[in-house]
Amino acid sequence: MNQKKSKTLLFFKQLPKNIFSGFVVSLIALPLGLGLAMASDAPAIAGVITAIVGGVVVSILGGSHVTITGPGNGLVGVTLVAISTLGLETAYAAIICSGVLLMILGFLKMGNLADFFPSSAIQGMLAAIGLIILGKQFHIMFGHKINRDTTIDYLVDIPFTINDALHYENTGLIYAASAGVLSLMIMLFYSKIRNKYLQLIPAPMWIVILSILFSYYFELVLHQNNPIAKDYMIPAIPSFTEITTQLPKISFSGFGSTAFWGSVISLTLIASIESLLSIKAVDKLDSEKRRSNVNRDLKALGLSTIGSGFVGGLNVVTVIARSSVNVNNGGTNRSSNFFHAFFLMVFIVLFSTQLTRIPLPALMAILVYTGYKLASPDLIRKIFSVGKEQLIIFFVTLLTTLQFGLIFGISAGVVTTLMIHFIISRKINLFLRHWVKPNVLMFREDDKKSNYYVSVKHFCTFVNFYRLKEKLDAISEDNDVIVDFSMCEFVDHTVMENLHNYQNLFIKKGGHFDVVGLDMHEADTKHPFALRRLLKTPRLFGYNLTKRQENLESIAESYGLRYSADKNKDTRFLDAFLFFYTKHISHIYNELIDDTAHYNLFDIEFSEGEFIAREVVRASMLHLRLDTTIPSFTLDQEGLLQRVHALTGLKDINIEKHHDFSKRFYLLGENEENIRSFFNDDVVHFFESNPYYHIESNGKNLLIFSKERLASTKEIKALLAFSKRLKTVISEQSAFEKM
Repeated sequence: MNQKKSKTLLFFKQLPKNIFSGFVVSLIALPLGLGLAMASDAPAIAGVITAIVGGVVVSILGGSHVTITGPGNGLVGVTLVAISTLGLETAYAAIICSGVLLMILGFLKMGNLADFFPSSAIQGMLAAIGLIILGKQFHIMFGHKINRDTTIDYLVDIPFTINDALHYENTGLIYAASAGVLSLMIMLFYSKIRNKYLQLIPAPMWIVILSILFSYYFELVLHQNNPIAKDYMIPAIPSFTEITTQLPKISFSGFGSTAFWGSVISLTLIASIESLLSIKAVDKLDSEKRRSNVNRDLKALGLSTIGSGFVGGLNVVTVIARSSVNVNNGGTNRSSNFFHAFFLMVFIVLFSTQLTRIPLPALMAILVYTGYKLASPDLIRKIFSVGKEQLIIFFVTLLTTLQFGLIFGISAGVVTTLMIHFIISRKINLFLRHWVKPNVLMFREDDKKSNYYVSVKHFCTFVNFYRLKEKLDAISEDNDVIVDFSMCEFVDHTVMENLHNYQNLFIKKGGHFDVVGLDMHEADTKHPFALRRLLKTPRLFGYNLTKRQENLESIAESYGLRYSADKNKDTRFLDAFLFFYTKHISHIYNELIDDTAHYNLFDIEFSEGEFIAREVVRASMLHLRLDTTIPSFTLDQEGLLQRVHALTGLKDINIEKHHDFSKRFYLLGENEENIRSFFNDDVVHFFESNPYYHIESNGKNLLIFSKERLASTKEIKALLAFSKRLKTVISEQSAFEKM
């Protein structure tokens, strides 16, 4: 009850910030809503209706916290095709049906839908959407309406439109083109003006304000009509009363046609992907680092889309740009989405007649800028830095989308990605057997209840990443997680990118997220998202360190150590340890070496058993050379396995006067008298007050490790610190004995 009361008090305390944030977002949503609707060949008011309905419904029923909903950039091309092929009345029916499908996806818990598509294919699809928006609206921005068959034709005609605009003789068209170019300049350079008061009004709203002031200047000061050609002004917008009383006609006459359901599926696919990607991105911006309930959000988006379609609106989606503005202006909960819708309603009630003073080229400039951002050349450079194969996936998706549509485009991206995976893996049969089951195992480690270990085997790609994601999503972000890929032969770009997002999320929430086991995998580029494969293929760009290896290199520098990532076959210094008597050591690698202190920490690969019983193990260990001679012994945490050993005749050495130590630790060795003499009060207290490690002495050296697995960078730092303290304790004891 008290918790509920405190949440209510917090809600009202944060309400002023959310009202202000909602108002700022509405300033962007108004011109964008008008522009997106007109770019889709829908009535201008349809975009604003979409934002109002979405803002109200999703703010009440949604599962996200700081997202803003409304018409989406990605749906412009699909909605345009739906309206042009089906007609407006039937297109409304398609929008309603897509809302129903979105709700079904939510009830089926398909919130992880976006994870089933490779990242580069999604980037290619979004870039194609950007070009579709830019291609058509660029011409209107220059006061030049044309009709072409494909987006490519619109893009090819851009130079001719610019040339025509430079030779306009019609004054109305000159003013129209000038309004478009000036608006584009505002969008491009406004962010560079660092004035906190000026920045309170977003660039799109400045375009609206300046457009209206320009119109009034000619009307009131010069007593002239607006010089911009009437064909390039926003048409009459219905009043709020007309919107609420005159509902649009909706026709389900095309319900049985292929074109109808093609539009429905396209609308649903793009709306869901755009929303899910936006929700994932906005969750990273949330100052409280809350996780959205994406399935609940899908249901709310579906319901609001149904309502929007019935009152003359478009598909409701979660939008990243407006959501980012919401967070940056202090939005903390869903009420900011509601108030953004409320202020849009106020604008329509009070200023609907003023909106007709805005020139179309000015609105289209906003969309041209948006399209450019989606298909920026920087995106191509970024994808190329990840890997050349990702660029192939990107362009196949982009070009197929432009030529054949979004469904064919994303499908081509998925198929291309799978083909590239088959080719790179060179083990098609093994790949086909395991690509849908990565064999993800997760468990809490005994001595640290907040420490989770996740092992992934075989192959991990965009197709089966959801299995790993389910495990990771079940862990609170304030815990420590180790994801081990040492038994995984293939990890794709989409998985690497998602793991990077998890790392950032855990760091911000006070946890620790480490990816291990990729040091022996190959990558063609240095990018942290690059595809990794455990194959003996030549490296095209030299040796590339993984993120973990870069961290190890950094640890070596800060501790004054030498670091070597190379394989080292000279492991004779380990032969004298009992632990390796029945094991075959392949090599050590990732060495942290301190010649002065006589210790080295390393990753090691060894095997147990032979033939079908052979098992390869990779672990992190520390070898410490002592300045004095001590008894040979093995020290472990007391456990079930140690009790079984005791039954076989291996005797646990008890230390007198230290019953708690004898109960907690399992101590083995041949010379019991010397061992008891070595484990004096100081040594016993040291082990009792420090974390558990497996420690083996061969008289002159110590072998120390925690688990038979690769250690995280956090655990490596702890192991280094432990070994230094242990050597100090041993040295002090030896000095005392000599006195």
